[in-house]
Amino acid sequence: MREIIFDTETTGFDPRNGDRLVEIGCVELVDRRETGVTFHAYFNPERDMPAAAEAVHGLSIGFLSDKPLFATRVDELIEFLGDAPLVAHNAVFDFGFVNAELARAGRPALDMARMCCTVQMARKLHPGAKHSLDALCTRYGIDRSHRVKHGALLDAELLAHLYIEMTGGRQIGLGLAASAVDMASSEVAAPASRRPDRPFREPRPHMASAAELARHAEFVAGLNRPLWLDTV
Repeated sequence: MREIIFDTETTGFDPRNGDRLVEIGCVELVDRRETGVTFHAYFNPERDMPAAAEAVHGLSIGFLSDKPLFATRVDELIEFLGDAPLVAHNAVFDFGFVNAELARAGRPALDMARMCCTVQMARKLHPGAKHSLDALCTRYGIDRSHRVKHGALLDAELLAHLYIEMTGGRQIGLGLAASAVDMASSEVAAPASRRPDRPFREPRPHMASAAELARHAEFVAGLNRPLWLDTV
């Protein structure tokens, strides 16, 4: 199964008030494993960057001024996303901004049925706990020491690790149990055919000998009031 983990950076909190998408980072998973395939882009928002937003992600208008408009790369993004489920942290926020930009570019909105929100997952798994990306990375032992500021691709990569852990860990989809059963069956069914050069050995006895049992009885008889015989 192919899934896309993604994150966005923006100029603010609400696209309906003129805030724009300035960065998107996407990470591809297949069967809950990272493939190494990503999509990452910065966009010129065609507006100013509020100081509060720049303090979060560090993206200034000076840096973004020569970046392409969203419409320039929209087809690349749509092709990369395909029809895969889309996973984001506080996904309603990210879907809202991507769909606002898609509407400006004259493209269909992302179907909300494709949305998977890791904040909602965390609330069910850990009610009453903190559900920020930082807090959940700490809970699951995911290294985020290189995360100085928010960045869409970096946060998507961290979220991919988190999502894998929240959905069962890295053994999901590996088929380790089935492989072990198959291997055990083959070992039992045809050991001689696997190693015909190995000499046959009689199985070793795994029970005490008569002499060992006699020595044990003698040792127990010499114990001073053993607990299992104490009726006081």
